[in-house]
Amino acid sequence: MTTLRGKTALVIGGSSGVGKATVQALLAEGVRVTAVARGGDRLRMVAAESGDGVTTVAGDASEPAFADKFLRDIMPDLLVIAGGVSAQTKVFDAFDWESFSSTWNSDLKMSFHFVKQAFALPLRPGSTVVLVSSGAAVNGSPLSGGYAGAKRMQWLLAGYAQKQSDERRNLRTIAVLPTQLIRGSAIAARASNAYGALAGISAEESMQRSPVPLTNEKVAAVIVGALRGDVAVGTTAIAVSGSGVEPLK
Repeated sequence: MTTLRGKTALVIGGSSGVGKATVQALLAEGVRVTAVARGGDRLRMVAAESGDGVTTVAGDASEPAFADKFLRDIMPDLLVIAGGVSAQTKVFDAFDWESFSSTWNSDLKMSFHFVKQAFALPLRPGSTVVLVSSGAAVNGSPLSGGYAGAKRMQWLLAGYAQKQSDERRNLRTIAVLPTQLIRGSAIAARASNAYGALAGISAEESMQRSPVPLTNEKVAAVIVGALRGDVAVGTTAIAVSGSGVEPLK
């Protein structure tokens, strides 16, 4: 098994949810971690909980200058892009264009700028980039505006980048798609209420459609495995459920 001990990681969206769980999982592996998020208060909590192994930075990771600066300054061996906005839940024609496209202008925008800059520098050979997408990229998400499309594009971006890397760079890019609601997360609470109501069932019944719960920690463990090299060569996307992991094509 390849060790991650002594490596350097940059985790975008590292103050909550999957991003925070990934920060903690990487620290447990002996990785030096920089966690980035918009909210300073949550980042201070991460720092207080995590000890000396983590550095925190507050800022808007969707800005291209941010990606340029922090990749140059840190030159991480491991880059995890888990940040983004919380998708609203309502029917598509209740959105205006700004709210409909918010995930494109946050989650996808930061993915684009960081992946582009990883190639422009480039990061060191052997570096790995993980983009946290969503099962909505596979099945759609009719009550969350442009969210599913943005998440599909993150998946595609990982594939585009890996194809270019195979030709020109020795980098690895992988999209990780949680394919069910993550129990205990704010997104799951909103989505289970909305989709439960649409189906005429309770939020808890909606969550229980997936018999084995998925947690932030399970997703983080899969991300760390991908960074360690557990994902087969040639696979650029993996689906994660409470029951396990499968490659996507």
